[in-house]
Amino acid sequence: MEIKKSAYEISSAKVEQCPDTNVPEYAFIGRSNVGKSSLINMLTKHKGLAKTSQKPGKTLLINHFRINDGAFYIVDLPGYGYAARGKEQREDFRRMIEQYILDRRQMTLLFVLIDIRHEPQKIDMEFLDWLGENGVPFAIVFTKADKLGPNVGAAHVEDYKKELLKKWEELPPIFVTSSEKSTGRDEILDYIEKINRQLKEEENAPEVHTPEN
Repeated sequence: MEIKKSAYEISSAKVEQCPDTNVPEYAFIGRSNVGKSSLINMLTKHKGLAKTSQKPGKTLLINHFRINDGAFYIVDLPGYGYAARGKEQREDFRRMIEQYILDRRQMTLLFVLIDIRHEPQKIDMEFLDWLGENGVPFAIVFTKADKLGPNVGAAHVEDYKKELLKKWEELPPIFVTSSEKSTGRDEILDYIEKINRQLKEEENAPEVHTPEN
């Protein structure tokens, strides 16, 4: 799949303010400063679509980006685990993120971004466990692969897999990316296209009527 058109649509402080549509939404989330905005800009080939910042915790709202004239949305969610914010604000973020992930019917898949430069972090593992416990469909996206040698990066990915398999029977889809070098772009977009195609097939499938006794 190729993204030919992308545009900012709306920033929402509450889930109720998100667009009222019937198209799939692919949301991106991760710890602050994980490279979320850079990844979205890389996927869309739209520099400046998502606002990047050197300051952690910049994304405070749910940001919707309309893709290919509304075929689907990319959603930029606030980062989790930014300790510099006050306890009350962190709690507001947590509620907003949980409500979007658990209650937003358009939310088709959550891409969880993890900085490949670090070994498994407790906050990331706890978040992944929470998604599993709540049956949320998600994929893991390792970012900043260009910042490490390929062997070290691969070792860190393996470390995460081992940690996950201590509790999980099977692993979620995993992508390794670099926004600087566009690594992983085709794989993620092809995965989104595959899901969109499955949704279309399910939507167009004829209803099966069970005969009455």
